[in-house]
Amino acid sequence: MKVSSTRVPSTQSVSTVEARNEFSTLVNRVAFGKERVVLTRRGKDLLAMVPLEDLQMLDRLMDRLEDQTDVDDALEALAEAEKHGTTHLAKLRAELDL
Repeated sequence: MKVSSTRVPSTQSVSTVEARNEFSTLVNRVAFGKERVVLTRRGKDLLAMVPLEDLQMLDRLMDRLEDQTDVDDALEALAEAEKHGTTHLAKLRAELDL
């Protein structure tokens, strides 16, 4: 297996053929050695094998980013309401014939 020079030093690049032949070894290196492995096909990156902890951390970060986006959207809506005012629901229903 070759170590890619364009990635984080602890990330290795492995062809899918090599990964198929050494699957259990790769699983152990990722799961227990906490290594990251990028599988390639025809010299192009295809997918990554990462420790479960890395995936869980990524999920938590994505949740935080989504939460922050929701907060930013709410603050923007409040600022717009303060600037332009709001419409009472009853008035809106009447305008829309609801």
